[in-house]
Amino acid sequence: MRFIKVSSCIRLKMIEYIKGELAELTPALAVVEAAGVGYALNISLNTYSSIQGKKEVRLYVHEALVTGGRDDSFTLYGFATKKERELYRLLITVSGVGANTARMILSSLSAAELGNAIASGNDRLLKSVKGIGLKTAQRIIVDLKDKVLSLGITQEVEAGGGAAATVDSPVKEEAVSALVMLGFSPAPSAKVVDQVMKDNPGIEVQQVVKLALKMIK
Repeated sequence: MRFIKVSSCIRLKMIEYIKGELAELTPALAVVEAAGVGYALNISLNTYSSIQGKKEVRLYVHEALVTGGRDDSFTLYGFATKKERELYRLLITVSGVGANTARMILSSLSAAELGNAIASGNDRLLKSVKGIGLKTAQRIIVDLKDKVLSLGITQEVEAGGGAAATVDSPVKEEAVSALVMLGFSPAPSAKVVDQVMKDNPGIEVQQVVKLALKMIK
């Protein structure tokens, strides 16, 4: 009798958050040292922007254990807020939305922007995210609209203004255009450019693009 090992993904909920020193940081990965152990956590661009420049951080954790096949893997995902983590967990329940796609969505839109897009049925905004087609965008809305409304994520925009105010200027337009020409998606490019220009008032286009490339590369 031969047994076949079937690959499966098990979602664990053992670690609520990790708090410690931010040892390493890239736009896609954060290493947090806590009690002498360095934890590598996959992060979104939104979380990257939230913790950039900090020495001590607290990241809310989602654990994913993949078993079967040739190798088993245990992956940690880190989020700056509980609501971003909750949205991630909702996204990966949608057929056709895997871990990387969910992280791409949360890198392109803030939790409040995503919540409002789903609640209002804005499939055009969801479709603007790289890798998301119209059918997937509509499936996300149908599957998650009621759940997002019950979480109250959309209230962030109404009560607190939601996402940070954007920067509109010829410099921003040129920088975003340059990044798009280099192959990056418009939404995340604009978000990174906004952050660069907010942190560096009066910066020139060339420097904006250079700094943005370091953040999204």
